[in-house]
Amino acid sequence: MALFGSGAPDHPMAGIRQAKKLISELPAYDSIKALDEVTFWLDSIGRTEGFRVDHRFELIDLLDHAAKGHQRKLAQDYLATDRQEKFRENRLWNTLFNFWKHLGDAYGQCVEQFQSGASGGAGAIRRKLPTIVARALRALTVQLKWSLLRYGPVDVRLWGEAGQLYLFAEAKRIATETIEIYPDANGQGTVQQEFLKSMMLGVSSTGGLTPLRQEIAERAVAYFGGMFTLQARPTPGCNDYFDLSMHTPPARVMKGLEPNEMTRFFGAGKALPALERLIEEIKATDTVPSHVNLGGMYDSGLVLSVLQQLATYWSDKPPARGAGRRKIATRLTVVHGFREVLRAVEPAADEALDLEQATGTESWIVENVSEGGFGAVIPQVKGDWIKVGTILAVQTEASQFWAAAIIRRITRDEYQLRHVGIQLLAQAVIPIRLALAGSASPANAMREGEPGVLLSPTPDRHGEIALLLRGGSYTPGQGLEMNVRGKRYHLAPRKLVEGGDDFDWAKFKVMRRA
Repeated sequence: MALFGSGAPDHPMAGIRQAKKLISELPAYDSIKALDEVTFWLDSIGRTEGFRVDHRFELIDLLDHAAKGHQRKLAQDYLATDRQEKFRENRLWNTLFNFWKHLGDAYGQCVEQFQSGASGGAGAIRRKLPTIVARALRALTVQLKWSLLRYGPVDVRLWGEAGQLYLFAEAKRIATETIEIYPDANGQGTVQQEFLKSMMLGVSSTGGLTPLRQEIAERAVAYFGGMFTLQARPTPGCNDYFDLSMHTPPARVMKGLEPNEMTRFFGAGKALPALERLIEEIKATDTVPSHVNLGGMYDSGLVLSVLQQLATYWSDKPPARGAGRRKIATRLTVVHGFREVLRAVEPAADEALDLEQATGTESWIVENVSEGGFGAVIPQVKGDWIKVGTILAVQTEASQFWAAAIIRRITRDEYQLRHVGIQLLAQAVIPIRLALAGSASPANAMREGEPGVLLSPTPDRHGEIALLLRGGSYTPGQGLEMNVRGKRYHLAPRKLVEGGDDFDWAKFKVMRRA
């Protein structure tokens, strides 16, 4: 019997032979393009009505397997460095996240189509339901992972879909059935285990870890996934809970919680003592056992630090929230040099700027955050520009505003990685235009309408503000006229705080509004 019989939908992949041919033509050496094309086909199939549910699943399965090598390569590229061009970081992240979202949607659509009974193939697909639901849940877990890698908010959609999928599995009594989720060495599992992996990742507080450490944490969660426990009522060791009917993340069980029939309680179970034994083994041998699959070969100290954090959050008494939250890692968009700072804060820079000298935008991972700035580990790149005293414009993923900063400290560790201390000059900056006031000093070459950056949202108690100017622009005794958002102010010079290679950081007293 042919896979696709009469009445097939009008779609380029309606025939299995043609579908395989199209998949075989995916670019072999351009993983971004290949994954984009797989995502396109997943979306196209999802938008096309008329596929029998068993036929839809078979197509999704073909595309899923065709994407394996490409998505792994791109994930490795993304995690290879904490410092990369912002454009490339965005492209890699969007390509990977969009693939996993469309893959999860595709498997979820199979479940919905089975539930509706609106088309044929339901009987043929029944035995595949546990695999379909497990894969849909795994796709949601990977979406959660990539959301956390961006240090951004997690879409509540993920929690809602996870709850509905698991509720369906419970209703069909397929949640604990051992199945082959994928045909590989680690492909065995259950729907419940896949559900618990997303829940445990959600409560492991990986937001304070760099991307590579997050990758290790997610793989550790997967490794211990068969040992987690789930109960319908409060039980010792089930320290967290999740409401299957709500679009809210899992949370710690608190005194006074009133569960309902949709509440599920979960915890590390046997995974916690197993994790603690692994920690002790790594400490004793200074190596990660070969049977522990974390997706790659990592330094034992790096793995140990991640496992110790997991043990802390899986225990009965996780750390209380407090000042430590200031140290949550974040992805930072960075440009350097006075001209690039101007271009960042004022995209419509004037013609005086040399637009051919753009140095590009980089994406860094910051390991700690304080009131005064950031600490980051910065890998070396060809033609590096990093040095103490460099002026920066920085922007976190959570902020819509650019901040001004200066590199203050550079040290190297035993692995020859550079640790950079970044002083924050202003949380948000404002582009301004400047002109000389009164008679011009012969030493000052400032032009009418010269761009600068206002670092102070309001004058301080001395009536002074801080500005960033082009290097050599500050002249003692030379007053300036400042135009900010259509208003003009007369400024009297007070002091040069710091002069860099290409910038002056100076203070002025606001004398009057012009």
